[in-house]
Amino acid sequence: MLTPSDLLPDVPGATSARFATRLAAHGDRTALVTADGELSYRRLAEKVTRTAARLGGRRRLVLLAATHTTDVLVTYLAALSAGHPVLLVPGDNAAAVRSLTAAYDPDIVVSTDTSGGLRLDERRAVSAHDLHPDLALLLSTSGSTGSPKLVRLSYDNLQANAESIADYLGIREDDRAATTLPLHYCYGLSVVNSHLLRGAGLVLTDRSVADAGFWDLFRAARATTFAAVPYTFDLLDRIGFADLPLPHLRYITQAGGRLAPDRVAHYAELGRREGWDLYVMYGQTEATARMAYLPPHLAATRPEAIGVPVPGGSFQLEPHPDWPDEDTGELVFSGPNVMLGYAERPADLALGRTTDALRTGDIARRAPDGLYEIVGRSSRFAKIAGLRIDPERVESLLRRRGHSALCAGGDDVLLVAVTGPADADTIRRTVTGEYGLPPRAVAVHVLPELPRLATGKPDYQAVRRLGGDAGPPPEAPADLRRLYARILDRPDVTEDDSFVSLGGDSLSYVEMSLNLEETLGHLPPDWHTTPIRDLRRPEPPAPSRKRALETGIALRAAAIVLIVGSHIHVIYVKGGAHLLLALAGYNLARFHLTPSAERRERVRHGLRSIARIVLPSLAWIALVVPLTDDYGLSNLFLLHSVLGPHDSETAMHFWFIEALTYILVGTIALLGLRAVDRAERRFPFALPMSIAALGLVTRYDLPGLQDLGHVPSAVVIFWLFALGWAAAKADSTRQRVLVTVVALATIPGFFPGEPFRDAVVAAGFVLLVWVRRLPSRGWINSAAGVLASSSLYIYLTHWQIYPLIDDFSGWLALLASLLFGIGYATLANRGMRWAAGVRKRRSGVSCGHA
Repeated sequence: MLTPSDLLPDVPGATSARFATRLAAHGDRTALVTADGELSYRRLAEKVTRTAARLGGRRRLVLLAATHTTDVLVTYLAALSAGHPVLLVPGDNAAAVRSLTAAYDPDIVVSTDTSGGLRLDERRAVSAHDLHPDLALLLSTSGSTGSPKLVRLSYDNLQANAESIADYLGIREDDRAATTLPLHYCYGLSVVNSHLLRGAGLVLTDRSVADAGFWDLFRAARATTFAAVPYTFDLLDRIGFADLPLPHLRYITQAGGRLAPDRVAHYAELGRREGWDLYVMYGQTEATARMAYLPPHLAATRPEAIGVPVPGGSFQLEPHPDWPDEDTGELVFSGPNVMLGYAERPADLALGRTTDALRTGDIARRAPDGLYEIVGRSSRFAKIAGLRIDPERVESLLRRRGHSALCAGGDDVLLVAVTGPADADTIRRTVTGEYGLPPRAVAVHVLPELPRLATGKPDYQAVRRLGGDAGPPPEAPADLRRLYARILDRPDVTEDDSFVSLGGDSLSYVEMSLNLEETLGHLPPDWHTTPIRDLRRPEPPAPSRKRALETGIALRAAAIVLIVGSHIHVIYVKGGAHLLLALAGYNLARFHLTPSAERRERVRHGLRSIARIVLPSLAWIALVVPLTDDYGLSNLFLLHSVLGPHDSETAMHFWFIEALTYILVGTIALLGLRAVDRAERRFPFALPMSIAALGLVTRYDLPGLQDLGHVPSAVVIFWLFALGWAAAKADSTRQRVLVTVVALATIPGFFPGEPFRDAVVAAGFVLLVWVRRLPSRGWINSAAGVLASSSLYIYLTHWQIYPLIDDFSGWLALLASLLFGIGYATLANRGMRWAAGVRKRRSGVSCGHA
């Protein structure tokens, strides 16, 4: 059978990357998974052979505009296997394609047309260039725009690096890697090369990890790994990655810049609990991607280290005058994956090896345990959001725009100091637009004059000391910490904390969300699990009175109004209490069942939430029992559902409080079991769905239950609570559809003869599952927030308030009930905060005496 390497001309020294020429050896194993289906290695090899024939037998320079499509990947492999050097450029950057086409005059330009098909422009039959036999690949040094300075990589570089990576990651034939990074970026390309080497699969997609569709494909393809740069983890935090069910995930790799040690430790610990590994790695394009990796078992204990050299490579520390400490110096890497050298013009394509060892520009130390750590840089280059940025070029860019500036960078932020008059937002947009950086990664400081040394030279250390505030939002993290501390009554708030980690629950959620929206000007997605340090005001929007209201808050506010109004008989819409029960399950899952929380922490937070329901309820019932004959001791101890009397309509007033308490106590007790805790973490959606299925036994009053006598309301309706729990954990379209179908199939008929009541509960549930926010106005948000946060207390007290007024006016009775409940909520919250403060002070006194 003809293979691509058979088409390679007889050029002395010509070779090819073996991972690209031996695809057929993997037979019918799955090579590619796309949204359209799967492609075997045998079929991939056939496509590569045909494309190699189309590229021809004479070596030519191929410029390939890279995208995550099968045709582009086939072209890349075909060119490699047939000996054509490839210049990879970003397929979504027309300017880079034009710039590098003009700079290097490629013989063939391959790009994607507007219909998504491949366009192959053969500009000449014989190459215009003298191409060195070892030259295989040309990549930008930064993975960004069309800079003419390129890294020259050989076939041996590609093969050696693929083998090294496959070795230390232990890539297996049954692994499947999702393409989360661009192919023109050396890190993203190394994922492709190393997996093809081992006959593993690639899940070919251009979707972002912030897209729910990415995770649908990831699960459907049974993917086992994906690659991440530091910014990827910001996106993972925002989408609630810790809550995603990923049963086949085996490991995550991280490179492309320094990930903060606390983030490394956090994700390493998350992986330990969930059964996957975190590989932190260090590399540069000049080393064909990777030079070091941190063994995953050390990620939690040594998160600040880059680890050890990759197999086949070695480090040396070259003394540096600015870093005289022992075992510290500039990091120099040697190995078979070190580039041939740089190219800055077409004539350089004829050069052979001009580089034997790679001076990384990073200052490192070798710790006593043998691990290497990066402690500084010997050059001014900075790696930010996975891109290598030259601050001098940023200065030149701003100088051309009429600004005098000094720039310095670290691993997380590019610091720009400019002299006034200048607009920080305009300068930030200029820099981010030119280099593709996210706004959070550029901090602009407008100064009266630029910092200088005594010699008159720029003082870049002074620029670095300006810190990393990216165009300061009016609310500093300290302001947000004070807000969290006040609402949650937690004086120990740090920037790494989130609403959930601080023990926030459904009662404090509403108050916190409204205050946060007012402070930030918007409510970030998944703010309740987002660390405070990541909450920032966005670019100022155009003035508008339009706002958005979280569906859960809107439903809680509407439900309590419907409940009270239906009891007074001014609103004839029932079903609010049962909708609140589903919302309770939804909120339990959101606030207490995050994977980052340990089992004991979950139980502790759950018990605190139960106390916030039970204590104010007992206080109110204790107050009213002596004043009326409607209630007895069974109500005082929330036992009426069990002890009766069951023929008293007034004694049933607090059935919802009792049912919610019983369900929460049972759920928290269940989750306190180690086996159930493990099951919930592994099957976060399947577990509540299974519990809901068990609840249908009592929902449908199946044969045999009649013999048990009176069954408490909590036993009959807990399936709704479980469905709300499942709705919060439904992270894919398929799961949301499933929980919706189950709800729509089981809610109708629950209230015999009251189809409209069934419809209210079903409609509210569907809205909760599918619509995260509703259009609103500021005053509506404020009103809904107050009602939602006070809903429990309004329900508790309205039984005693509206009878005093409804004979005069039912609508006035409704208003009075709502206002009294809001007042009681304020009083109860202050009382609980005061009690918590007393406990803390007593604890402090005890510790002092100890």
